[in-house]
Amino acid sequence: MPTEAAATALEGSGSGIASRRILRLAFGTALSLWISQAIGWSISYLAPVITVFLLTMPLSRPKPRFFFVVILALAGSVYAAFAFLPLLLHAELVGLLLLSLALFHSFYFTARGGAAVVGTLITIALAFTVAVGSVSVDGLLAAAHGLVIGAAAGAAIAAFSHVVIADPARELAAAPAKAKEVTKIDAALARHHALRSLAIVLPILLWFLLTGSSASNMAVMIKVAAMGQEASKESTRDAARSLIVSTVVGGLAAIVAWQFLSIWPSLLPYALLIALAGLIFGRYIFQGEGLRPDAATWTYAFLTMILVLAPAALDGNYGSSADARFYDRLIMFGWATAYGVGAVYIFDAFWSRDNKPG
Repeated sequence: MPTEAAATALEGSGSGIASRRILRLAFGTALSLWISQAIGWSISYLAPVITVFLLTMPLSRPKPRFFFVVILALAGSVYAAFAFLPLLLHAELVGLLLLSLALFHSFYFTARGGAAVVGTLITIALAFTVAVGSVSVDGLLAAAHGLVIGAAAGAAIAAFSHVVIADPARELAAAPAKAKEVTKIDAALARHHALRSLAIVLPILLWFLLTGSSASNMAVMIKVAAMGQEASKESTRDAARSLIVSTVVGGLAAIVAWQFLSIWPSLLPYALLIALAGLIFGRYIFQGEGLRPDAATWTYAFLTMILVLAPAALDGNYGSSADARFYDRLIMFGWATAYGVGAVYIFDAFWSRDNKPG
């Protein structure tokens, strides 16, 4: 079978399980992007983002219930965030405090060892919904609809990818049974990381609320929300490095793909470029039966590439105006990252803690 041949060709990147997961990431993300771009519903580029998050988790044959929980987490967060809008519009201070508390708990959930995909989706839903809803209720309804469809499509394609390219049963059977390890993070340290993430996301969210430009920069909002989760578990230096590397590498990959699409503007090469990127980034994400130590950095780099490229490709226009919008968005990603790195260093300078639990 083609998948068997491709998996064999990838053996050099790790075990058969890692090779299969790299191939599944490339296949699932490309398929998700192809379907979402072909149909083109509102915020359709969220579908491959969800697929990337799910397929970079080192899971073997996840149950359908897992994917349902992911969809429910995003949909529940989106519609629960509606409750903040009246307060933000008519009781600004109360609304802002409640929003800050909700964002803090989404970061704290991840910092304490919760599933990163769930925490990230909750953060995205809260930030995205509030920012867009404060500008336009109609825009909010369209955005909420697009977010839920994107979550459902992305999760369904991730589940399908696990069926088409499953982990090799013989290697899973041969692998020694391991006790489920639960990483316990010191509560005070988790609060420190969560507050640091809040310091990254909240000021940028407030800027979007004040300028009213959130509806036209939805991809930037998703990137900023993801940045908060990206920095929620790292030391100061590692968090800053991860933010810089993921943005620079993902941005450069998006530029290369954009230039290629300017020559051949078609959905087929677009999906193939994403598949190629999945194979390349996947080699730095998976290792053996788990993940590489810096897997999060490369996961967010792949995410950045999609968030920069997909909204521009949806314009269906590869002229000078599309180029300007593409590079404007890329510059905004750069400014957001520069602020995030500065916020990490400043926050940790004023509240420094030992980064070891206990």
